[in-house]
Amino acid sequence: LKYIGILATGYNIIDVDETRARGIVVANVPAYSTDSVAQLVFAFILQFYWHVKEHSDEVHGGKWSRSEHFCYTSFPTFELTGKTLGIIGFGHIGQRVAEIALVMGMRVLYVNRSPKTVPHLAAAKQVDIATLLAESDIISLNAPLNSASEKMIDAAALTKVKPGVLIINTGRGPLIDDEAVAAALKKGSIGGYAADVLSVEPPSANHPLYSCPNCFITPHIAWQTREARTRLLHIAADNVKSFLAGKPQNVV
Repeated sequence: LKYIGILATGYNIIDVDETRARGIVVANVPAYSTDSVAQLVFAFILQFYWHVKEHSDEVHGGKWSRSEHFCYTSFPTFELTGKTLGIIGFGHIGQRVAEIALVMGMRVLYVNRSPKTVPHLAAAKQVDIATLLAESDIISLNAPLNSASEKMIDAAALTKVKPGVLIINTGRGPLIDDEAVAAALKKGSIGGYAADVLSVEPPSANHPLYSCPNCFITPHIAWQTREARTRLLHIAADNVKSFLAGKPQNVV
């Protein structure tokens, strides 16, 4: 075995210490799904703030037809302007999430494992995790999974968040403690949780988050837009060509 090509950005499925010791090249596919994942983050956020599905369901159920008025609302709606978005993990995806948030007039805080300054995102502020948890109206998890980040959103972290906070996880399922988040949702200490990833995929039929209020889960779809999958395959093929030419690229 001389080469392992990963059809993903994350490489936690590989024992990289062992592959390095054996001289095996491991290449991943970075940044192919940046736009897709960032857009799903905001699809979740806008669902929470506008309740698009619930309002549409009521219209189809006849409630608007029975209304005496030209409009009605059954759910509170909010603007993103002026709200604080906390981003945990400021790589390609975290930065794209920040770009969108700033365009929408949001205040952006971020946590990264090392100091990071991005010139065109100067309005975003790097802070410590305690500040981010305490001040964010919405938290977006965009960190890689490693020993430091596993279950970083646990029972202890959830005692430090702003009441009613919304948590969006498009990073990795094990970034959160499933039971702790489920308990916080049922208690009402957080406003909502949305995830495209779970700790085990596919999940068990009795996953603790299934019975929680204001919880949205999609089946790991953020990476698989047609455009992202096309980029993925082209880069994966280029990785192989580069390795065969003696100039490996995207080596982890």
